[in-house]
Amino acid sequence: GGGALLSTAQAVLFEAFPPAEVGIGQAIFGAGVMVGPTIGPTLGGWIVDNYQWPWIFYINVPLGIMAAMMVATYVRDAAHQARSRTVDVAGIALLALCIGSLQWMLERGEREDWFQSRFIITLLVVSVVSCILLVWRELTAREPVIDFRVLRSRQLTSGVLIAALLGVALYGSVFVLPIFLQSLHGMTAWQTGKIILPGALASAATMAVVGRNANRLDARFTVAGGTLLFLLSMWMLSRLSVDAGPYDMFWPLISRGVGLGLIFVPLSAVSFTTLKPELRAYGTSIYSLMRNIGSSIGISVVQSVVTRNSQIAHASLNEHVGRGANGWQQYFDLATAAGRESVNRIIDQQSSMIAYLDAFKFMFVATLCILPMIFLIRSHGDNAGPDAAAHAVMD
Repeated sequence: GGGALLSTAQAVLFEAFPPAEVGIGQAIFGAGVMVGPTIGPTLGGWIVDNYQWPWIFYINVPLGIMAAMMVATYVRDAAHQARSRTVDVAGIALLALCIGSLQWMLERGEREDWFQSRFIITLLVVSVVSCILLVWRELTAREPVIDFRVLRSRQLTSGVLIAALLGVALYGSVFVLPIFLQSLHGMTAWQTGKIILPGALASAATMAVVGRNANRLDARFTVAGGTLLFLLSMWMLSRLSVDAGPYDMFWPLISRGVGLGLIFVPLSAVSFTTLKPELRAYGTSIYSLMRNIGSSIGISVVQSVVTRNSQIAHASLNEHVGRGANGWQQYFDLATAAGRESVNRIIDQQSSMIAYLDAFKFMFVATLCILPMIFLIRSHGDNAGPDAAAHAVMD
């Protein structure tokens, strides 16, 4: 349901706003897409600490009813929209099989020891085969559920690739930060939320400024600047220590928030400018799909890195202790059970810290891969003006 809402919402924005104001519309939309996942832990933490945990789900019911009423009142189909005469049942089935198998593999991979498991290998084969069949089906169908031909637009293709990598880094960090703060530093859900909140506010403020000035900014420089700030954030987080406190987290998260604000609005605005209006729904659906796949991959890889590297680091630290380095062996021979337990607790803490730092390094590398793709983006000035962009054909 959420996937359908995201892709449809962006298509609606391009119809609702004149070309000169698309940046403002994308900024408003981006505040929900990017700031929501970071405000969520703050609100969720307060609810969990003060009420019962089911309320983190119940709170969505009145908001959903309100949103449905507003859509029914204000949203209208575009004048050029033509309803499909047929339903691409085969395409929908292959899409569900491809994405469902991939998602299941990512969810269960760490638990099943990845490719040591025949079950995981089977899911991978099913996902790859159904993906190939899906592409073949959609390229030959008269009314495909996904029109891959829109990827002939270099602008859209580069935007999709950047969105996928951004999904890996962003949602990987959104996933790991609360666990890092709560499991390693013993913070409550509400304390964790308060630490994350300033970065979300910085992201919202940056999006507002960038959206207001979208037509005067070169998208390539804006996205590059945001990527560099995101890289700086991951680098700063990868250098934390066990003793790090809320202040040590403040500037890295502010840097991440500002970076997201600089990336999201111009990237969303320029990705679809070379598409015909009737093709934008296909473009936004692929854009949202790849960002969601990237987020699933990011969360899965980060979870695997934390789990496995923690075990590896724990074994390595135990080995050094067992060698009697710095007199540890003598200490273990003479220490009380409480003393040994204290040392084991330190080893557990340090090995977890090493694993979390490795996770931040992975997200640094994923973000670094965005930089070469920025050169594929054309600035607003390369198009035939904002009014012409609304009616442009694909590259």
